[in-house]
Amino acid sequence: MERETIFCSAVIVAAGSGKRMGADRPKQFLELCGKTIIERTAAVFSGCKLIDEIIIVSSAEGIRECENLLGNIKKNIKYVVGGKERYDSVYNGIRAVAPSCGVIVIHDGVRPFVTEKMIEDSIEYAMRYGACVCAVKSKDTVKICKADGFVDHTPDRELVYNVQTPQTFRRDIIERAYKTAFERGVFGTDDASLAENCGIPVRIIEGSYDNIKITTPDDLVVGEKILNGGGGNKNS
Repeated sequence: MERETIFCSAVIVAAGSGKRMGADRPKQFLELCGKTIIERTAAVFSGCKLIDEIIIVSSAEGIRECENLLGNIKKNIKYVVGGKERYDSVYNGIRAVAPSCGVIVIHDGVRPFVTEKMIEDSIEYAMRYGACVCAVKSKDTVKICKADGFVDHTPDRELVYNVQTPQTFRRDIIERAYKTAFERGVFGTDDASLAENCGIPVRIIEGSYDNIKITTPDDLVVGEKILNGGGGNKNS
């Protein structure tokens, strides 16, 4: 697909406290084989030729640490204070993008195994369809339950996906989705669900089983295996 020239901003959310990790610092600042998770994540976006600026969303304390860790990033980089919930943090990041921005790539700061190809593909598909998410087919059978705990039905596994980030949108679409969510007070567990709530079709594109979100000590072990075993994006 031939790409028209358009300014692309990456919003990397790194504002979590990391309670599930049980560590003495937020998970994005934990080391994974000698580099912090946020360094590994930011390095991929810095190396992606389609990304024009990077917005790091973190706590006030986290921003100071990010500035120290990411001082060698060559791309234009901004730091924005996050909010109480993830959707508050993402919206703060969206509002900080450059006036010329046409496409916004939203990514979890603790998914360090994203690849440049995933980012580039998500931008291309967002330009074509307006909204897209990286995802992988579920390896498990999924049951949809009723409120009483009994199974309502079992969806076709071929149609069930585990959604990841990046989630990428034309700027006008994600701005409208977030504005509507705040007006209605109706949010979701990811950015795409806000677009879906506005009736906006969201295209799924191929992610990677290595593109894990590191939120628990077990995830750190898996991440080390990915780095040492040849899977994922090593960024070493």
